[in-house]
Amino acid sequence: MNWNDVLDYASKGNPEPPRRVEKTEAEWKALLSPEEYYVTRQKGTERAFVGEYCQSHDPGLYGCRCCGTPLFDSTVKFESGTGWPSFTEPVSQDAIKYEQDTSYGMRRVEVMCNVCDGHLGHVFPDGPPPSGLRFCINSISILKEK
Repeated sequence: MNWNDVLDYASKGNPEPPRRVEKTEAEWKALLSPEEYYVTRQKGTERAFVGEYCQSHDPGLYGCRCCGTPLFDSTVKFESGTGWPSFTEPVSQDAIKYEQDTSYGMRRVEVMCNVCDGHLGHVFPDGPPPSGLRFCINSISILKEK
């Protein structure tokens, strides 16, 4: 996967998800804390350098906070210096959904869980080899499997 793949998904459509999880807003609010709801369901952003997984390097998988779908493996996590957990690629091509984001006068690609549409963060073309991608993810949007 590379930046051109990301742009293709964001403009032409995403891979078919392995399954779907859909809940009402009331069900999401009952399941998530107010901060988790704000970031994952209302496309918010947590403050830099404060997230639970910003400095974490324990081995394992990181799943979607909302539905538990595996999203990222710790083996592709790296220190980006941005204040948010960063990964070079998802665990599978169908785990992540990509959409153009032009909010706040910027041009970015938003990344979401492809199963429940939970907001995760953004992807940028300034990551390390081999993918050259940096998935910049809100800690509060993911949950480390134990």
